[in-house]
Amino acid sequence: MKRNIVLAMGLIVVLAMMFSAPGCRKLKIEEATTEDVNIVGYLDKNLDSFSLFRQILDRTGNSAFLNAYGAYTVFAPTNSGVKTYLTKIGAASVDAADLNTLKDMVRLHLLEDTIYTNSFTDGKLPVITMYGQYLVTAVANSEGVSSYLINRQAIVQRSNVKVGNGIIHVVNNVLTPAIKTIAKQLEDNPNYSIFVQALKETGFFTKLNTVDSDTSKRWLTVFAESNQALADSGITSYAALKTRYSKTGNPANANDSLHIYVAYHITQGLKFLGDIISTPTHITLQPQEVISVKLIDQKVVLNEDEFNGVLEKGIILNRDKSDLAATNGVWHDAAAHFQVKYRAPSALYWDVSSFDEIKKLPAYYKKANYNFARPTEADNPIRDHYWGWGPLAGTNTLSYLYSSSSSVSNYSVNNDVNMLPMGLPSRPIWWEMKTPPIVKGKYKVWICYSWQKQSSSSNMLCQVSVNGVIMQRTMNFTEARPIGTDAELEAIGWKRYIENAGTGNRQAARQVGVIEFTTTQQQTIRITPLSGTQNNNNLDMIHFIPIDQDQILPRFRPDGTKVYL
Repeated sequence: MKRNIVLAMGLIVVLAMMFSAPGCRKLKIEEATTEDVNIVGYLDKNLDSFSLFRQILDRTGNSAFLNAYGAYTVFAPTNSGVKTYLTKIGAASVDAADLNTLKDMVRLHLLEDTIYTNSFTDGKLPVITMYGQYLVTAVANSEGVSSYLINRQAIVQRSNVKVGNGIIHVVNNVLTPAIKTIAKQLEDNPNYSIFVQALKETGFFTKLNTVDSDTSKRWLTVFAESNQALADSGITSYAALKTRYSKTGNPANANDSLHIYVAYHITQGLKFLGDIISTPTHITLQPQEVISVKLIDQKVVLNEDEFNGVLEKGIILNRDKSDLAATNGVWHDAAAHFQVKYRAPSALYWDVSSFDEIKKLPAYYKKANYNFARPTEADNPIRDHYWGWGPLAGTNTLSYLYSSSSSVSNYSVNNDVNMLPMGLPSRPIWWEMKTPPIVKGKYKVWICYSWQKQSSSSNMLCQVSVNGVIMQRTMNFTEARPIGTDAELEAIGWKRYIENAGTGNRQAARQVGVIEFTTTQQQTIRITPLSGTQNNNNLDMIHFIPIDQDQILPRFRPDGTKVYL
């Protein structure tokens, strides 16, 4: 979440919009708690609803582990849903169905974590299914009553049924996995024939038609343009598209403008709408070029930016035609034609304690403390956070700290911080993080922290480097922000980044230097202790602000709201 506060908060706005849409008076959530020992026990007590799914679990060999200790989430289809599914696959009974097909079906309905409906957002669930594809959630409205919709295939009839080894959500239909690649899904839809031909001519169709066995490389996201979107810009055929863009005559050439146009519509990674609005920019397959994202009036808008005082209108993603999952990613429908645009440097207000690994833990994220330990030096519990090894095993832990009353996290953005012990010789000897994508340009770097001394003699003097370049100033986690006006503080490399006056000078922002990025991408920042040793190094945010922009405003409220006054 914390990669950009406003956009991350926008996810909440999206949900609020769905729940309060016209005609949507009530969200149907039926919750239940049972004394049954496990998932199988619950199904056995309700065979009038689940006898067929129970039979499938037996036949596929899944009953045993779902009858034992664990932490699972199962989307359990009712008998009527299973009957419809068997008819669809041409099977007269469970015993007559293909065994491998049934095994895949069960794995798509199972997650190896407990996921309550408070994790159902406008997009994919935070945990992948045992089948290897993500489930997508939304809200469906019928006759004034809203219900959760899973994969656009099934309605949740009863939710959050808590059993001894997990959570059950009852669904009225069987979920079926995506069986086609992004390329094939687009090819099968005649409304995208011009865009598909461009994919083929540039060579990207092959890439989008491949399911990489390496899941770290498999997922892609495409912003597709329909024939109508292109026609609205005067492009009514592939020949017209090629005439407009292909200046070399060879669209497969990486330097050809048509190749650049298509590459700009594809990003690496699996990004449903909820993921898209969680960060302000997304790197495309066109080197050094990004797509910017804003949430405007509950609409996801690409590339709406102000440049030299002129507002450049963006492109809306059609929500009802987006979030289409495929075997190798997801694709969205752009309401209009768009192309690569120059992007001015843009400020990144990065809330570092909102990362995927903590967001997948709804019981802790913005609720309670959680420790990410590294039992061995080879472990890396947080993908974009890493820290140098120290011989004291107990200190090799990054702590996510949350509290609305703690002196450390209270008044920090979202009332949470990351805390990491550091210092020679026994604690981690550096703390390194990968930023969200930052647009190329020249930036001032601000480290925002909640200062705390472990003892009166504590001194946590640190050096900061960005992409290996040592910043001009040091910073100290035990140093309080000086008192002074905004101008006086900025002149000596300090600022007040929290708006709430109740913080005193505990929340401090230290400007450590200036860095120029020559490529738009994720950047690497490292904090290295020079002297001192302490456990309570509490990092809240890191600001990268273009050197010609306001460094003082906006400030932030503890709920993440930006304040410009």
